[in-house]
Amino acid sequence: MTFKLPTLPFANNALEPWYDENTVIIHHTKHHQAYTDNLNKAIEEAKLEVNSIEDLLINVNDVDPQFRTRIINHGGGYYNHNFFWESLAPNASSKASETLIAAIEKKWASFDAFKEEFSAKALGHFGSGWAWLVLNKDKELEIIDTHDQVCPLTLGYQPLLTIDVWEHAYYIKYQNRRAEWISAFWNLVNYERVEERLNTALSK
Repeated sequence: MTFKLPTLPFANNALEPWYDENTVIIHHTKHHQAYTDNLNKAIEEAKLEVNSIEDLLINVNDVDPQFRTRIINHGGGYYNHNFFWESLAPNASSKASETLIAAIEKKWASFDAFKEEFSAKALGHFGSGWAWLVLNKDKELEIIDTHDQVCPLTLGYQPLLTIDVWEHAYYIKYQNRRAEWISAFWNLVNYERVEERLNTALSK
């Protein structure tokens, strides 16, 4: 199986002013493309039979150790970026549905409390990585962070929402001001997609 760089679900400038066109283009066509290319090379060299990126990452511990780190890095980079782009929507007025809000308020005192904890996790992450809203093995919501390109699927979680806090994800517009990028991110969250992911994960 050969993986291809997916087409973005929006125009390059559709996330303005929160996420600038230049960053979107470089992030997608340079960084995401590199993970795609390197994943395909690793799969070819390891002579792996791959059914899906999800299956590969869930079962990555079965991969020959000499190729495993490359699959974690590039497979995770490919999947995580796919997931990230699908987590964003150009409609800055997008709001969470009552159903999603109710699910989140079961875990946190309020939707704002969830956003504060998620933002704190993203801001406090040291170095390169991601913050995630996930469903754990007990079908409970959690906020976690992962380093570099480690994917929650590999750790046994079902991801629902993510923010990329690698510097390449925000440095052109926000420089070292990660807090500003995180604040802007909340204007772009595709809550409809988050709810779809939650319903799918709960049905398994």
